[in-house]
Amino acid sequence: MMRPSQAPKQSDVTKTANQEQVAQLRDRFARASSAVLLNFRGLSVARATDLRNEFRKVGVDFKVVKNSLVKLAIKDTQLDTAEFRKALIGETAIAWTYEDPSLAAKVIKEARKDDVVAQKLTVKAGVLESQVLAAGRVETELATMPGKDELRAMLLATFMAPAQKLVMQLMAPGQNLAFALDARKRQLEGQ
Repeated sequence: MMRPSQAPKQSDVTKTANQEQVAQLRDRFARASSAVLLNFRGLSVARATDLRNEFRKVGVDFKVVKNSLVKLAIKDTQLDTAEFRKALIGETAIAWTYEDPSLAAKVIKEARKDDVVAQKLTVKAGVLESQVLAAGRVETELATMPGKDELRAMLLATFMAPAQKLVMQLMAPGQNLAFALDARKRQLEGQ
């Protein structure tokens, strides 16, 4: 049986919880191909829930974070820059993407098409691999990058183009012969 003097102190519990959160944040940043820092102040609960659901659908982690814990998580990493720290003011939520770097930015850009959401949901900064992006670049560059599926389609089209041309060239003499025979048949029927 524990005596009251042996019970863990509230500050110890909080410190342990904070250390775990810092470790989780550090891990997310290390694994992420991109991240977007957002200010969501004034966004209604319903719209915030819709945004969370959209993120979940495409496999993006979204979390409201304490700025002080994020600062501890990025300490001594490539993200520990003045620009990144400047974004850690006020309420902060972060959307992490692990495979397709443009997913979170595309969801945000789509959500911001609604004027009410656009006024209340603002991008603070972005991260692509280890590079910090200014807020404006997130929607103009990151959100317009082709996604993983789009890149696959483009690559497949590039690979298939020579084969398609070859098939067309191989079929051309046969088609030309068929056209010539058909023309000759019409000519004979006309006489």
